[in-house]
Amino acid sequence: MVNTHISLGNGLELKNPVLTASGTFGYGLEYDDFFDVSALGGFIVKGTTLMPREGNPYPRLAETPSGMLNAVGLQNKGVEYFCDHIYPKLTKYTNNVIVNVSGSSTDDYVKTAERIASLEHIPAIELNISCPNVKQGGMAFGTDCAQAAKVVSAVRSVYPKHLMVKLTPNVTDIASIAKSVEDAGADSVSLINTMLGMAIDAEKRRPVISTVTAGLSGPALKPVALRMVWQVSKVVKIPIVGLGGITNATDAIEFLLAGASAIQIGTANFLDPTTPIKVVKGIEDYMTRHNVNNVKELIGGLVL
Repeated sequence: MVNTHISLGNGLELKNPVLTASGTFGYGLEYDDFFDVSALGGFIVKGTTLMPREGNPYPRLAETPSGMLNAVGLQNKGVEYFCDHIYPKLTKYTNNVIVNVSGSSTDDYVKTAERIASLEHIPAIELNISCPNVKQGGMAFGTDCAQAAKVVSAVRSVYPKHLMVKLTPNVTDIASIAKSVEDAGADSVSLINTMLGMAIDAEKRRPVISTVTAGLSGPALKPVALRMVWQVSKVVKIPIVGLGGITNATDAIEFLLAGASAIQIGTANFLDPTTPIKVVKGIEDYMTRHNVNNVKELIGGLVL
């Protein structure tokens, strides 16, 4: 048997390095009919904000070559609804349930994180300072070192459990952003979020998405995500969770070799709901074929 256990620090222990990305896996409950969700290292539930959000107007999804555009806009019923109605259903899972937290102000982030900190079965939050689909907050925090550090530091002061910070690729130097959130108290960083893109209907001469621009995800992102994970791994000491275009176990292995300690699967969940569990098995098969006893041996194992 190969050892796929990964520790991301501060109480976040993964039975394997496979997580699912926020916004693509609902609350996990939606996937119970497809496979044993508890067999994953964990899953990250959809973005949660302090107050309910309606999201952006339709249309807000569009297929693109090798990917998709989305501008859902963090539609959710707010943190109190999550705590009262969703959380009780999630306590059945034996792996890590992580909540993605977003906001329009530092105070929003702090109050939401503080509320979730009281939930015993939630060992970590993923602080989303990188969403390109909202008009306030989100990416504004993630594109500036000082702002990123400020919001992370504020959340760190009220949130004692594992604090993962999700970074945007829509910057010129993602390594500097990563270093700033590490210095501010992040336990890990996840990267990358979607890239800003757009689609145009040439016949109508109008944008396809109601918000004009939207977040690009899927296989088209993978080369950029790999590059950024590799760059960030050179400047931070905290664990990196890699995501962006992962559709199979080979993709996941590439992210580990680039320096990620764990990975997230996003858009691929829409194409094949069993992708995450297939990736878990695929990593185990790869390790067996290559005589790798411990998955940690793969982290940062790129040969130059």
